[in-house]
Amino acid sequence: MDELISKSASEIVALLRGGDIAIEDTLAALETRIGEVDGDINALPTLCFERAREQAKQRDYSGSLLGGIPVAIKDLEDVAGVRTTYGSRISENHVPDESDLLVENIEQQGGIVYAKSNTPEFGSGANTFNDVFGATRNPFDLSRSAAGSSGGAAAALASGSAWLAQGSDLGGSLRTPASFCGVTSLRPSPGLIPSSPGQTPFGVYAQKGPMARDLTDLALFADAMAGCSPLAGLGKPHHPSRFRDAVARPQPPRRIAFSSDLGVTETSAEVVSICGAAVARLEQENITIEHAHPDLGASHRAFDLSRGLDYALSYGPELERIRSQIKPENVWNIEFGLGITKDEVLEMMAAQAQVFHNASRFMQDYDLLICPAAIVTPYPVEERYPGYADGLPWSEYYRWLAIVYAITVTTLPVITIPCGKTDGGLPVGLQLIGKAHGERDLFACARYLEQVFDWDPLQRIAT
Repeated sequence: MDELISKSASEIVALLRGGDIAIEDTLAALETRIGEVDGDINALPTLCFERAREQAKQRDYSGSLLGGIPVAIKDLEDVAGVRTTYGSRISENHVPDESDLLVENIEQQGGIVYAKSNTPEFGSGANTFNDVFGATRNPFDLSRSAAGSSGGAAAALASGSAWLAQGSDLGGSLRTPASFCGVTSLRPSPGLIPSSPGQTPFGVYAQKGPMARDLTDLALFADAMAGCSPLAGLGKPHHPSRFRDAVARPQPPRRIAFSSDLGVTETSAEVVSICGAAVARLEQENITIEHAHPDLGASHRAFDLSRGLDYALSYGPELERIRSQIKPENVWNIEFGLGITKDEVLEMMAAQAQVFHNASRFMQDYDLLICPAAIVTPYPVEERYPGYADGLPWSEYYRWLAIVYAITVTTLPVITIPCGKTDGGLPVGLQLIGKAHGERDLFACARYLEQVFDWDPLQRIAT
């Protein structure tokens, strides 16, 4: 069982497709591993192994892209017949009849859902805790946060409780947990990965994407998730091996822009030191590094107002009914959104356009823009958000995420990879930002950097 847990997702898929192991072997290995470690970590509070075993009996998975490998799904996504809470008491007994389009696609590609990963309420805030399941802890230090909102997904990967895990990202929810837990993630361009459209079928900020222990596995999962759907608001065609082909042919970036803060935040000295040392290694590879970034100053208002409108649309009509049952940060989110004026909507749209134009033009001169994926190292899990103990108000509770949400506003694709560890052994990650709609080249460059950093995937399983 331990031998299977330590293998990569790509190796597991190859073994499954070749008939060397059975799906039941993988499920048994995960069930054992979860029993050993998840009581402390709390990454996967909802398990559905019985459903997974039934799914395994229904078809031959040997010819599918994912080969029958078990996959963890974030608790913001509906899975038919499986408790799906969205991290909130108002939905704690919800069992959907239908799965999200994203989940259906993963299952069609040969993934088998065996667990739901923990998330903060509605995915809000970058620390994974809620009143239904409690907090998810960082596998590298149980006293520390796994970040969020895909904290359960990242912690499951880092603890050996998952080979592949789905996440989502509005203001860094794929990237910050990947950094805190030493794993990889892809925040895709709008339209690359289809999902159920909900109330904003043409929204470009909230994206769903893959998480994995290394880039080869990330490319596999991204290939499985990408593609068009007539039921999604946005979409683009995808060749089923495009990203795997890219990581199989790593390409050194010729010119990189590096910024420790993107001009929108302050970054801790420890993070700057670790990320700077990683980038210095790239200079030894004769890669041109320039300290530069696009003008992203308008990203704060663009993000704040767009995010506020999303909360108002999703929860505003029911605010008075649910007010006492949801966390105060979310009450503030909804009230802020309900108070947005028509002039602010116009301001938001102008700011969005300005940031996109600045960033997309800037990237014409670079293969990658690189910056930290978090401005701090993993903080105490009891701290609701950095600054909470010092009295930082709700209105500022996500401001520490500016280094990720500024990139959200650009809509550029981002791969997050680990680049080092603190003296205490906590992971630190980098955002690798590519050209607009440039995921293929981004994967090829990211794989080259992963080889330079030479962090063995087995180091990403906390012991």
